[in-house]
Amino acid sequence: MADVRIQVGGYQYDVHCGDGQEDQLLRLAQLVDDKVRAVQGGTEVRQLLYAALFLADEAHEAKGAAAAAQAQAQEIANRPPPPPQVVTQNSPALGRALTQMADRVEAVADYLEANP
Repeated sequence: MADVRIQVGGYQYDVHCGDGQEDQLLRLAQLVDDKVRAVQGGTEVRQLLYAALFLADEAHEAKGAAAAAQAQAQEIANRPPPPPQVVTQNSPALGRALTQMADRVEAVADYLEANP
């Protein structure tokens, strides 16, 4: 166990944490201190209460946003793949594909010439 001295709301506290967690604890304490300082007036307990409520609200919003993003990612992952593009002998898509392949072959050749 590690001992860390943090400062929140103008007061210092000695806190125990797991080894290697000291920097994270200091960052979290700074976050709480910022919220406490944003609350004007009231007792120390009231300032800490409001700071905790602000942080809980932010965490709740972040969880909602993460859940929405995960649902959207799952929806995209579940979509069927687009149908393959039909390429005929006189198709413009065939011409573009051949041009892209030729460009890639030239780039590889240039690289091999420059790096024997």
